[in-house]
Amino acid sequence: MSSHGISPDLLDRFAAIVGEKYALRGEADLAPRLIENRGLYHGSSPLLLKPGSVEEVSEIMKLATETGTAIVPQTGNTGLVGGQTPRTGQADIILSLERMTRIRDVDPVANVLIADGGAILADVQKAAEAHGRLFPLSLGSEGSCRIGGNLSTNAGGTAVLAYGNMRQLCLGLEVVLPTGEIWDGLRQLKKDNTGYDLRDLFIGAEGTLGIITGAVLKLFPQPLGHQVAFAGLHSVEDALALFNLAASLCGTSLTGFELMPRFGVEITTRHIDGVRDPLEAAYPWYVLIDISTSDSAETAERMMNGVLEQGFEAGLVQDAAIAASVAQQKAIWHMRESMSDAQKPEGGSIKHDVSVPVSKIPHFMAEAEKAVMAAMPGARICAFGHMGDGNIHYNISQPIGADKAAFIARWREMNHIVHGLVLAHGGSISAEHGIGQLKRDELAAIRPAIEIELMRRIKRAFDPAGIMNPGKVVSLEI
Repeated sequence: MSSHGISPDLLDRFAAIVGEKYALRGEADLAPRLIENRGLYHGSSPLLLKPGSVEEVSEIMKLATETGTAIVPQTGNTGLVGGQTPRTGQADIILSLERMTRIRDVDPVANVLIADGGAILADVQKAAEAHGRLFPLSLGSEGSCRIGGNLSTNAGGTAVLAYGNMRQLCLGLEVVLPTGEIWDGLRQLKKDNTGYDLRDLFIGAEGTLGIITGAVLKLFPQPLGHQVAFAGLHSVEDALALFNLAASLCGTSLTGFELMPRFGVEITTRHIDGVRDPLEAAYPWYVLIDISTSDSAETAERMMNGVLEQGFEAGLVQDAAIAASVAQQKAIWHMRESMSDAQKPEGGSIKHDVSVPVSKIPHFMAEAEKAVMAAMPGARICAFGHMGDGNIHYNISQPIGADKAAFIARWREMNHIVHGLVLAHGGSISAEHGIGQLKRDELAAIRPAIEIELMRRIKRAFDPAGIMNPGKVVSLEI
């Protein structure tokens, strides 16, 4: 037997399916795949497989079922809850879709695009743009994250307000089941009431029910008008009032409304190259307003001016800058999208991906700050996110001069504080990052017993051998 508990002969059988060139066993090759982005999970694996076709994925899963070998699907390895990381001390084989990157078809008339599960998000965006269409999912990791992972985590991103998350952006799927069977559900229909919606079971399942190898994605017309503004505010209450004003004036043309604290702007301008504060004075809070219109640039400009003018008149907006070019629009968005990375040079960061009803955001933020500061004096709160859909990334940077290891050791404690308040406000402990390993046990503790049991029944039905990304989302052990 190998040191990982799988015989060399069995490893050779798996390798033969994809060819030795695409079966990696060396420590240097495996090392980047065994750790997730935040460094919270360090897994182990004897083998990384890179299949080049759906048929090869199917053969891998057939052999895995036959031999009881655990398989961990991995695409861009950009997940933030350990859902893509193999277990520690186990013999999980990593299956990467990085060779399966085809854009299979683009139909601008039907407004659909069919892509492999390993297609990089940015490449999907470019393929849509080349046909005069928009694929609206936008993430900070879009240059490396892949469609299969986006679907498996039901990714949201910055345009959920107008377009929805990945569940709303997908019409059909192709999935290889743990048994190796292939489900061809690549349907392009917006209306299809023929039985259970299997698609929705796989979206958000984090690879625990099957491997998404292809998807039919929704496209939209490219906006003809686009405006971005950055505004300084006194409070979160003012931000909520401004959001309601913008939503009333712009309707579906309001495509983004992002909330940022002063601390977040300070560290982003300090640590991220090319980022600067668009406003001369400092304010406690900021919002990024994004407006896209289908008719003209003049309409977008008129809408933005109307929002800001009424915001000034109501005393909500203290100062604002409207982007004068596409480059300036991208620069403002770059500040927002870099805010999480800007925390790294500041030391340890305890992160929360939560959502609460939009109307309760100000109350939640005030209570959370009070509770966090009482438990950890000197902590620096960087709470930012998609205010329009209630998704707040409630991140906590370590106090200045604190020991990083000691700070990170309090992760669960701070989770308990923040998540407790989230639940008290009728919110969710995972808005867009998923459950993975990080929140699995907490999920089981907060959801009704029957809900967890139903998840277990679904898992057993699709994966009777228990080999598909084990230890993630829901435990089969009661």
